[in-house]
Amino acid sequence: MKKVVVCLAMALMAMAVQAQTGGIDKAIAGMEQQWATASKASNPDAIGPMLAKDFVGLNSDATTADRSKVLDNIKKSKWEINEISDVKVTATGNTAIATGAWRGKGTDQDGKSIDAHERWVDTWTKMPDGKWQCIASASAPAKM
Repeated sequence: MKKVVVCLAMALMAMAVQAQTGGIDKAIAGMEQQWATASKASNPDAIGPMLAKDFVGLNSDATTADRSKVLDNIKKSKWEINEISDVKVTATGNTAIATGAWRGKGTDQDGKSIDAHERWVDTWTKMPDGKWQCIASASAPAKM
């Protein structure tokens, strides 16, 4: 009987952890979608709160960008298509890793024509105030 109670308690704890993680997964995936939508609208104000102060991005051309540069680039870019797909989130403790595919067509911050497919990975962390913010992002060209 004692073994049954212990097994039941462990199963309930595992389900509770899975339910909590499922909520985090959905929240992060939702923020990723908000990021793509705001990028298409050239709206850095919607993205700013999602990026940590010390955010670092690694672009598919091997250049890096800090938070300020990323937000400035978003303001200047114009997109016909800016969409993500195949989003998967893995959360452990106060860290979540999101991966997915991106399709973009338009002009970048310098007016250069872009028609690209990329794979990306974003690292999110739960901040002391309880909000999730992206601390790092990287992308690479992909053949689709």
